[in-house]
Amino acid sequence: MTPPDDIDMNALWMPFTSNRAFKTKPKLLTAAKGMFYTSHDGRQILDGTAGLWCVNAGHGREEITNAIAHQAAQMDFAHSFNMGHPLAFQFADRLARITPYDLKRIFLTNSGSESVDTALKIALAYQRVRGQGTKTRLIGRERAYHGVGFGGISVGGIVKNRMWFGPGLPGTDHIRHTHLPEQNRFAKGQPEHGADLADDLERLVQLHDASNIAAVIVEPVMGSTGVLVPPKGYLQRLRALCDTYDILLIFDEVITGFGRLGAGFGSDFFGVRPDIICLAKGLTNACVPAGAVAVSNRIYDTFMQMSETPIELFHGYTYSGHPLACAAGIATLDIYENEGLFERAAAISDYWQDAMHSLRDAHHVIDIRNIGLIGGIELEPRPNAPTARASEVFDRCYDKGVMIRVTGDIIALSPPLIIEKGHIDRIADTLRTALAETH
Repeated sequence: MTPPDDIDMNALWMPFTSNRAFKTKPKLLTAAKGMFYTSHDGRQILDGTAGLWCVNAGHGREEITNAIAHQAAQMDFAHSFNMGHPLAFQFADRLARITPYDLKRIFLTNSGSESVDTALKIALAYQRVRGQGTKTRLIGRERAYHGVGFGGISVGGIVKNRMWFGPGLPGTDHIRHTHLPEQNRFAKGQPEHGADLADDLERLVQLHDASNIAAVIVEPVMGSTGVLVPPKGYLQRLRALCDTYDILLIFDEVITGFGRLGAGFGSDFFGVRPDIICLAKGLTNACVPAGAVAVSNRIYDTFMQMSETPIELFHGYTYSGHPLACAAGIATLDIYENEGLFERAAAISDYWQDAMHSLRDAHHVIDIRNIGLIGGIELEPRPNAPTARASEVFDRCYDKGVMIRVTGDIIALSPPLIIEKGHIDRIADTLRTALAETH
């Protein structure tokens, strides 16, 4: 597919993209509605990834675009540094009504990466405010993705996200990931084996001492590394260990929030209470960049009661609580509630699971993982050419009118929650055909 004659592609440095390859054969999207994008050559592309894990309510929702337009006409911007505007408070209140457990205090950001860095800073500052200033170490997981800020890549564990940028934050460490392919291959939902991997935290406690560990951050489901679903009992065990050693537990729910698992949040789905959760993506249905951090009442109250400075937390962003983001967020939350999209995702998840595992015998498939409306299909790497096979499948699916996502040799799927059975069938059929055509 040749570049359009009226677009000069030289100026833009694209993120997480092979710029040289893309600009030779671009995939450009020009419109979106419901479950479909429109490509620049006029084809309809079924969205199997909800944009980038984020368009949970489907594309082109008039309720959201009308809310944004109305707010832009009324007031385009107001900052939140010793000032405020009503919509930010209304948005935080609406969000706090659905955040799990006692996580009812909301700090507004602009992305998942900002939410992660904010959560890590809150954790460190909390320990200091309450008189535990030696608790400065942050623990992540191998293969984890926590955005692209220096905090996020430091606690993250995806090699290519870390190797180019130096040592990162000092005082970080990692527990092992939970991927056990020999024991859990083709597991449906949560795998049976691996809960004991949470005990890695005890190993780090023995190495660093709990008096030096501030927080552990994990994704309830590891998404960008290729859909790694937590083994049964793993998150519960991690929570218990954090309680034992007085360590904060942070859930990065940028992907698992807002119905992706068929529940409001991964915390709800797994029945595990974190101390802090990081949010973004589905928060505004991706119409305006936005993120949030929800913290427990206990953490917030500690700052309010024990801070010795007038400003309790020296942190924030120019665009925290941006009026257009707040308008989009409130409209998005209305759609989730009015259309019961979280419940709808739960109702169709069994059909999704069956469709994913119907590809078990497809060409090159060596494992399939799923939970909620997430699917991960792992391919056998081509000898001496890792990622090449999955990249070819990606191209073939796009040419056939279905958008998927690949990470390494893993196909990752996360469709909008409005998906119907016919769409699921088409995704599975297209993948089967594309895999058969790929050597």
